[in-house]
Amino acid sequence: MLELYLQIEAAAAAVRERWNETPRAGIILGTGLGNVADEIESPVAIDYPDIPNFPRSTATSHRGRLVCGRLAGVPVVAMEGRFHQYEGYPLKQITLPVRVMKALGAETLIVSQAVGGMNPYYKAGDVMVIDDHINLMGDNPLVGVNDDRLGPRFPDMSAPYTPELIEVALETARRENFVAHRGITVAVTGPNLETRAEYRFLRMIGADVVGMSTVPEVIVAVHAGLRVFGLSVITDMCLPDALKPADIHEIIAFANSAQPKLRALVLAVLQHEAQRA
Repeated sequence: MLELYLQIEAAAAAVRERWNETPRAGIILGTGLGNVADEIESPVAIDYPDIPNFPRSTATSHRGRLVCGRLAGVPVVAMEGRFHQYEGYPLKQITLPVRVMKALGAETLIVSQAVGGMNPYYKAGDVMVIDDHINLMGDNPLVGVNDDRLGPRFPDMSAPYTPELIEVALETARRENFVAHRGITVAVTGPNLETRAEYRFLRMIGADVVGMSTVPEVIVAVHAGLRVFGLSVITDMCLPDALKPADIHEIIAFANSAQPKLRALVLAVLQHEAQRA
């Protein structure tokens, strides 16, 4: 990890050359939240290849740029597209943007992901506020010699997702009259989807949804001392006794259909954080 500090500083300096505000929050706009970037006021968009040490996003529907500006009046830095372990990148590189957000001054990380639903009470198009996670990616972005400038050697993970922000989101869903579940996500490497036996196993160990991202970014956010709010949009149901072949176009369509709900929750959390002393 000792090489990360200079990489973070170089990336942050490149962003500051183009945008000189201090973000209140960093946002990772996964599948289903990409259009939120279009609402950012006075945007400064920087393509990932123009930022030192940033990988390139190759995932379907991920645009691949950093958008800086104001969302609902709050200064933010938003990733329009993220990186995944299945693209061949090490977790330290995948999570570097989170550390850059911290270096720029962000205090909160908001992250979204598209997931498969394993809880039979969920349905495609539903939203789940992440309460906790299970890491089954076979790796951890904190492996290696710890750099105390970036965070502690053994960060506490008793509440990786800030309970206060979970409550803000659930209350917003009640007020706006839509369903928002509260549950546990499990992260796997991918890129293949799971077998029926794997879905049974993942459900048995306590996961409500399964995805291929978010957990590494949250581990790094906690290490860096950021408050965290996580959202999942259920894009397909993964019930082993009624499993259908996945259709990527259908998955993206369900993710897009959930955008109004995701947007409402993200804006509520942003406004809450802006009012926090």
